[in-house]
Amino acid sequence: MLPGVGVFGTGSTARMLVPLLRGEGFEVRALWGRSEEEARSLAQELGIPFHTSQSDDVLLHPDVDLVCIYISPPLTRQIAVKALGIGKNVVCEKAATAVDAFKMVTAARYYPQLLSIVGNALRFLPAFVAMRQLLAEGYVGELQVCDARVYGPSLLDQSYGWTCEELMGGGGLHTVGSTLVDLLSHLTGARAIRVHGLLRTFVRQNGAIRGIRRVTSDDFCFFQMLMGCSGRGTGSGVCCTVTLNFNMPGAFVHEVMVVGSAGRLIARGTELYGQRNGGNGEELLLGDSEGAGQEVKDVPLPHLRGLGSMVKALKDAFQAQEERRSWVRGPVAMASTFEDGLYVQTVVEAVKRSSRSGEWESVEVMTQEPDPNQNLCEALQRNKN
Repeated sequence: MLPGVGVFGTGSTARMLVPLLRGEGFEVRALWGRSEEEARSLAQELGIPFHTSQSDDVLLHPDVDLVCIYISPPLTRQIAVKALGIGKNVVCEKAATAVDAFKMVTAARYYPQLLSIVGNALRFLPAFVAMRQLLAEGYVGELQVCDARVYGPSLLDQSYGWTCEELMGGGGLHTVGSTLVDLLSHLTGARAIRVHGLLRTFVRQNGAIRGIRRVTSDDFCFFQMLMGCSGRGTGSGVCCTVTLNFNMPGAFVHEVMVVGSAGRLIARGTELYGQRNGGNGEELLLGDSEGAGQEVKDVPLPHLRGLGSMVKALKDAFQAQEERRSWVRGPVAMASTFEDGLYVQTVVEAVKRSSRSGEWESVEVMTQEPDPNQNLCEALQRNKN
């Protein structure tokens, strides 16, 4: 039996998620928006029977058993933790900080019978599912290098908001880079040990954001990751590079390439290509049978296709169960867990430290929540000295 769904968010992803859920048979019962007006407008547009700007109204709704959270990162932890605490399954976006991500992990461990996944839809994109399978089968031989490139227009909203603020989870590194960190670890079966990065903000003001307000989130980011040894890489680990540029007009570019001792695989958009050493050229290994005509403004096609595949996996996880909140792990086994989310946020924060220090930074995932007074104590100590 499929659960009733409550959706948090009124942005482009939430707007696309609702018809995808309905297409697989889910009933979207409730919608939350930052304001009553936002919630009402989208609920009327999409035909959702209940809307509100009060989070508890969705969480306590008797017909809502699965909560999908696609809102600004600073609010994600609060709602995800509360949802698990009252027995609701959760699919959510990334948290704002590693501390928030750790609190989400703690909540998920308390309620292991509930679904708790980070909605990184790229893991479900057929091109990356096929790439991971081919890597396991040895298509490229010993994996050596991964290279990812994402170029596109600005990520900033039309008005000043969280996308403008680095501390609120805005910027290319947190918004897009985090999904690539997660994807590369998923593909390689390894995690980053050390990182080195460079972040820049080229557009600090524009026609809508000016005066005393300035953009602090990055619109250009380049970082390297040295991944730990895995069964698919060499003894010295896998080298990964990621380049993000959101000052690029024109067509959106999304490419992920893996290179090994025997060949390479490259996912361009939603299609997968491969070439073995000594081959006559690239071969198309997996095309996009749906074509490119369904791309939606503000939702890149790889994310849209991946989101659709993720919703299908959710349906398979729930539909064979008699209870609305019961699910089986198999169909969503490839999903990013809250533990994966904590690792990814740790890498993101290490890249930010590296950009400030100019040095390689270690990736050390926290195992206990830090003292909330630690930063204050450190600041007082520096002033004393």
